[in-house]
Amino acid sequence: MSCLKNILVTGATKGLGRAIVEQLAATGKYRLIGTGRSDRAPKDWPDRSELIYAQLELGDWKGHHEFINRLKKQYGPLYGIVNNAAIGADGVLATMHESDIETVITVNVTGTIVLTKYAVRAMLPRREGRVINISSIIASTGFNGLSVYGASKSALLGFTRSLGRELGRANITVNSVSPGYMETEMSAGISKENLERIKKRSPLGRLVDPEDAAAVVELLLSEAGANLTGIDIKVDAGSTI
Repeated sequence: MSCLKNILVTGATKGLGRAIVEQLAATGKYRLIGTGRSDRAPKDWPDRSELIYAQLELGDWKGHHEFINRLKKQYGPLYGIVNNAAIGADGVLATMHESDIETVITVNVTGTIVLTKYAVRAMLPRREGRVINISSIIASTGFNGLSVYGASKSALLGFTRSLGRELGRANITVNSVSPGYMETEMSAGISKENLERIKKRSPLGRLVDPEDAAAVVELLLSEAGANLTGIDIKVDAGSTI
């Protein structure tokens, strides 16, 4: 029987999610179950036994209980979940369609919380586990045209703190990671000029790489992170100082 710990990572097909699953798989300590919306893995998905692809429509939260149960039956106990998947419809609030607002909240908040509910249920009998929520520095700083996205990421910070209190006695830690601006698909709507301004405002004079945030996720999952719970770690090259 495999001694690898099972970690579920949502939104794992590209950007930060992809960096997380690949970096964690390289440690040899985990079996990574990475999710995406497609019914099949991306063509470039690594052919490795410890890196599994699973389809998940995060906003369709009524199916999350069955999804977690299926993972348990196939791969055994779940040790951790990394809530990375999110959508970021940009646009000023006054002109944003209500359906777009609803979609962002359903995916980024409701779907994430319900999935975590069932993931945590799978951890409680073993009295060990890790929950990591990927937020954003926009939850703290704000950004023009991203008020709904910022609200959804702020919700994850409050969720992290309160859930950390709920689960501490069961030896389950709950933390969040707030990356700064990264050159990923999520930031594709930010012009090169604005990205350059962001770089210059940063004390370190650079943007964050997805691998930088993935390294913090690795820390929080490791034994070195056993006494960290209810906190948010900003990985932003110092831009929020």
